[in-house]
Amino acid sequence: MVFDLDLIKRIYQHYPQKLDHIRQTIGNPLTLTEKILYTHLAEGEKLKAYQRGEDYVNFSPDRVAMQDATAQMALLQLMNSGRNKVAVPSTVHCDHLIQAYKNAYDDLIVAQSNNQEVYQFLRDVSNKYGIGFWKPDAGIIHQVVLENYAFPGGMMIGTDSHTPNAGGLSMIAIGVGGADAVDVMAGMPWELKMPKIIGVRLTGKLSGWASPKDVILKLAGILTVKGGTNSIIEYFGEGASSLSATGKATICNMGAEVGATTSIFPYSQKSADYLAMTGRQEVVDLAQDLMDCFNADPAVLAQPANYYDQVIDINLSELEPYVNGPFTPDLAYPISTLAAAVAEHNYPDNMEVGLIGSCTNSSYEDMMRAASVLDSANQLGLKVQAKLIINPGSEQVKYTSQRDGILQRFEQAGAAVMANACGPCIGQWRRDDVADEHKNAIVTSFNRNFAKRNDGSPNTYAFVCSPEIVVALSIAGKLSFNPLTDSLVNQQGQQVKLPEPFGDELPKQGFAVDDAGYIEPLADGSHITIHIAPNSERLQQLAPFLPWDGQDIVSQPLLIKVAGKCTTDHISMAGQWLKFRGHLDNIANNMLIGAVNAFNQKTNCVLDAQTGEYMPVPALARKLKAQGLGSIVVAEENYGEGSSREHAAMEPRFLNVKAIVVKSFARIHETNLKKQGMLALTFVDKNDYDKIRQDDQISITGLIDFAPGKNLTLTLHHQDGTTDSFAVAHTYNQAQIEWYKAGSALNKLKAQINHN
Repeated sequence: MVFDLDLIKRIYQHYPQKLDHIRQTIGNPLTLTEKILYTHLAEGEKLKAYQRGEDYVNFSPDRVAMQDATAQMALLQLMNSGRNKVAVPSTVHCDHLIQAYKNAYDDLIVAQSNNQEVYQFLRDVSNKYGIGFWKPDAGIIHQVVLENYAFPGGMMIGTDSHTPNAGGLSMIAIGVGGADAVDVMAGMPWELKMPKIIGVRLTGKLSGWASPKDVILKLAGILTVKGGTNSIIEYFGEGASSLSATGKATICNMGAEVGATTSIFPYSQKSADYLAMTGRQEVVDLAQDLMDCFNADPAVLAQPANYYDQVIDINLSELEPYVNGPFTPDLAYPISTLAAAVAEHNYPDNMEVGLIGSCTNSSYEDMMRAASVLDSANQLGLKVQAKLIINPGSEQVKYTSQRDGILQRFEQAGAAVMANACGPCIGQWRRDDVADEHKNAIVTSFNRNFAKRNDGSPNTYAFVCSPEIVVALSIAGKLSFNPLTDSLVNQQGQQVKLPEPFGDELPKQGFAVDDAGYIEPLADGSHITIHIAPNSERLQQLAPFLPWDGQDIVSQPLLIKVAGKCTTDHISMAGQWLKFRGHLDNIANNMLIGAVNAFNQKTNCVLDAQTGEYMPVPALARKLKAQGLGSIVVAEENYGEGSSREHAAMEPRFLNVKAIVVKSFARIHETNLKKQGMLALTFVDKNDYDKIRQDDQISITGLIDFAPGKNLTLTLHHQDGTTDSFAVAHTYNQAQIEWYKAGSALNKLKAQINHN
């Protein structure tokens, strides 16, 4: 089944002529990124050369994808939007709520029982509003999108930060919060700051133990977790065309870890091969004459420094495997230096669990190359020393891998094959062997390795690498093992060396599947009634947030001053809290419980200035809210890094936090705060962060004259009677200021729909 064929035909119609017109109007050759962005300008948006990193621009994406954890809040908001059917093709994918514990069969039964209420809600809303539904165990959202929906030259948004995975098939795919998805599903323009473009030139060709994953692991070390903020990473060069489609998707997927808006590769023969192998020959036929349209213009490739804001060179022929971590995805170690780093930093060398899967690395090629390392170990008389856990990316990958004997090789090595779901990557892992809180190392093919993310233990040191390196380190049982140079002792006492991994990019016999897991929505769902039990702990109807009261913020207490990294995992944890993603009141009980208090270096322990006692962050926020007070959150750099989860913005809004004041924001989170009617501010002078005391009362003035580009004033009222005042900046444009005044973007959207 080919999805969206008529849509693709419509987009491709007169594509070269459209690009000619854009070039003439802008007056420059076009990068691939610009080609797709400018052909997706919203109706009525002026065609001109927009200023990168400055101008806000309205776009019309072609489709929306949602995973089940974020879809709940997105669909609850859609129900409040005033629409009765989605305006663009949209899908829901049930991949986040399945906990990995025993095996695929048993875990799926438990998930279907425990989440029945949520799954039914998602399916009912999908039927009512015309949304495609991918049932539990169908696969991980981004792998399923790559197999079914991604197409060159298209544009989509998804309620997950790793939506850029589709860039592997030359699609602009951007992770957003649920409110953004509602805009698009409701037929409204979607706003984005015109991104800068980072060009990454790939030369040479991968060989040996190096894999596509190592490209992005190396790049993360170059750019850091905030180096790609408000930028799109566009790959080009001879090396780009040598990579498989799923390998390119892996690289684009993990671009989220450097803060990039999205990442994209040019269309190549490898792209066409993958489209054809996944049953989309019709798309290949349509795209075959548009190859130039889905690549940067020759003038750009000839002089990239003139057209990209930054150019980075990576020689694939010289690339060695990387292992990144722990606790941050940009701490990048070439494997030749890892052993020294383990010794220097006292990382636990005993590697306890190797995990393969996630939306980043769970393709057929990933599974086959990893299995080849196991085959070699078996032939050499080596046993796997660490536990192995496998999460196939989709039912199609799993079914084909079983047919070809790949999964059986994992199982013969003692691996547990889990459901086609996110599992341990997002904290959905019941890991019993860390109850004693011992220091341990795990190695994954995932994308993130924040503290406590995978198993909830602060003593787990998680490292990220390619699937084949995961297997090699699992065989050795040592983090310090380098398969490129080191030998192992087999069961016969012989010194043996693992040969290089190998594997097919695509299955020789083609992909196969019995039931991919897709359920088409009803043609007419108007008769569907959405039931939410009043006493449900999982789902809760959303009440609109109150509009701005027209006043400045005066003398509100500090809730928490956060020290160090504060990701969305710190603000709104996943794991056991995923079950409350459709219930704002319940999930608000995890607000900022992982953030470190700058005054005592503890988590979930903040001062109640009224009593002088310390209490949990959500409890203090609720106490202040009950008294009719708000509160202020202060934090450091790249606040809100990581997931697109808008709960991290909705929870403080719900608990009456008046403003978030930080040194800098991650892109998605700043947008989410704005969408929910929150005040997101940055220090003009980052040293002003140091002036804030834990018992301060804080005022923010200038809101009555709130305007784009105009700073506000923050005043600290200290308990000793002194004050400090300084400027705080914002990036709100006029439309976003109207969201703030209305109480949320959804409030403004509903008013517009009702008016029309």
